[in-house]
Amino acid sequence: MLTVDNVSKKLSGKTILHDINLEFDHGVYGLLAPNGAGKTTLMKLMTTLLFPDSGSIRLDGEDIVTLGERYRGQIGYLPQDFGYYPGYTPRQFLRYIAALQGMPRHGLDARIDALLDMVGLSEAANKRMRTFSGGMIQRVGIAQALVHDPRILILDEPTAGLDPKERVRFRNIIHSLAADRIVILSTHIVSDLETIAGHIVMLRDGTVYTNASPADICSSMEGRIYEVAAGTPLAEGQRLLSEVQYGGETRLRIYSEEPLSGGANAPGINATSAGLSPTGLAAGTAIAPVMVAPNLEDAFLVIYGG
Repeated sequence: MLTVDNVSKKLSGKTILHDINLEFDHGVYGLLAPNGAGKTTLMKLMTTLLFPDSGSIRLDGEDIVTLGERYRGQIGYLPQDFGYYPGYTPRQFLRYIAALQGMPRHGLDARIDALLDMVGLSEAANKRMRTFSGGMIQRVGIAQALVHDPRILILDEPTAGLDPKERVRFRNIIHSLAADRIVILSTHIVSDLETIAGHIVMLRDGTVYTNASPADICSSMEGRIYEVAAGTPLAEGQRLLSEVQYGGETRLRIYSEEPLSGGANAPGINATSAGLSPTGLAAGTAIAPVMVAPNLEDAFLVIYGG
């Protein structure tokens, strides 16, 4: 178990994290917060790239700073921008990372082949990385974090640059890995966390705002998320979250502190079911509010003032 115990950290005189308390066991943990909220700082503390000003981080009861190399040998890390040699091929680069990890040569080539196949780079294994797209480089980064089969996997924005197909592949990889290790990841693509993370850690004002399952976080918004016609004026206690499209009709997804008339258990209402042509629906046309199931993006926007 990885334990963060009363950890605080200042950078350039500014408090970034204050009294952080967390426990990580096997499974996927998502760090979710806006830019500047301390996600990357927390990850750097857990990789010993930074050290706490106070408090401690322990693996199975031992301080990770004291463990030193014994701890770092058990973690795989993908930072937002990882260093690589453009003239290397993925196969050469993974061999280099394996050498840095002190891995034996016996069985290494088979391990590298399996990783390249896992991230969909088998056909590009011997091509120079200077020719790769950003998404391909990111897949090499995922592979290098896994080369030594780490007990703890820490991924900072791992889906950056990945197209939808690659993101599905990534989610499948994480699902397969999380059964017997700790996976901690941050991403701005909220739907990725909602799909793969069993626990969501939300940071706000340098502290842990919540640490719960996606379902529990979404349930806290139950009965407060509605869709209304485009152009509907918002009253006090209501907040616009996003716009959604249904065919040719635009509707507003809003948060409301108070129940809206006609919203409870209402079926989906659109311009067609209201007897109106979607293309002829004027802004502000009165259509009953529809209560909808909240999602993690709704919760993020409400909690962080979106």
